[in-house]
Amino acid sequence: MSSATTAAVLPDAVPARAADSWYPLRRALEAVLAPLVALGVAGVLFSVFLLCLGQSPLDFLDLVWRGAFGSWFSIQNTVQRAAPLLLTALCVALPGQLGLVIIGGEAAVVLGGLAATVAALPLVHGGPFLVLPAMAIAGIAMGAFWIGISGWLKARLNVNETIASLVLAYIGLALFNHLVEGVLRDPSSLNKPSTYGIGDGNMLDTVPWLDVHPGLPVGILACVLSWVLIYRTSFGFASRVTGGNVRAAQLQGLPVTRLILVACAIGGGCAGLAGAIEVAAEYGRANASLNAGYGYTGILIAFLARFNPLAIMPMALLLGGLTAAGGLLQRHMGLPDATILVLQGLIFVSILTSDTLYGRFRWFQPRGTA
Repeated sequence: MSSATTAAVLPDAVPARAADSWYPLRRALEAVLAPLVALGVAGVLFSVFLLCLGQSPLDFLDLVWRGAFGSWFSIQNTVQRAAPLLLTALCVALPGQLGLVIIGGEAAVVLGGLAATVAALPLVHGGPFLVLPAMAIAGIAMGAFWIGISGWLKARLNVNETIASLVLAYIGLALFNHLVEGVLRDPSSLNKPSTYGIGDGNMLDTVPWLDVHPGLPVGILACVLSWVLIYRTSFGFASRVTGGNVRAAQLQGLPVTRLILVACAIGGGCAGLAGAIEVAAEYGRANASLNAGYGYTGILIAFLARFNPLAIMPMALLLGGLTAAGGLLQRHMGLPDATILVLQGLIFVSILTSDTLYGRFRWFQPRGTA
């Protein structure tokens, strides 16, 4: 288990030294400062990168702000990209509470969207009140099953969950392409292979009065419920104890295997639901557009949030805004879309570096007598 994961999931209920009443506050401050400092370092490194390209970092910041939050249209565009990220980040954060690093959320998204489409097709004439619940159930079930495989391999066979989830992601994406371009393909989809559509009448509308992506309230609700699950239930406490020390959890009689399976299933279900919502709200059918990298970006968001479900919400808006501003950067600065990927990579490296230093500064450590 990495020191980053251990620090992120160590339970709050075990104070190191009772005499230090300020320690919980300093610990919370460190948890907030770690990602902020990492973001700052990544910003400095990216500024150097822009200067090497002959571009102004200040112009870049201005365009990112305008493209992400400068107008109501920009905010809508940001929310559209952030909504699935809320759910895919939970696919990483929930197993992360047990010290697991699951990186196969991308496959859960596309397979969840495909399963939702397949479930909807026989019911297209039944109306949205029948179609949409069936899509949600199918998407959640497929995502839970796919990520649950990684959890089962870890719990039963002690297979490294990171490698297992990565390999399963490649298998899942290949299976998705095979089905969409083969047996499930709509013959009329010539340029872009797709399944049959679920029907315009069964599509999700935008949020009333706000006119934003319908996945936003679902993602926010999922983050809040996940926080309650992790920090206000016995399941969450047991998960954090397991993440802090698996051997100690086993000695205490905690059902580690069941905890791993349930956490992976819930996380995978969130990612599968993201795929189902994307089909119902954006595409109306399953095609290659589902493979938009939401699962991979969710990994970065979960680490930025230190696996805290509530902290996922602002981080998802931040990363969603960066992606939404990509078109504006391309038009005004001549920068390719891959420039945002460079920034995301620098942020991820900075986060991993900051995690290696987490808990090592003396000022943040407990003081006083034991």
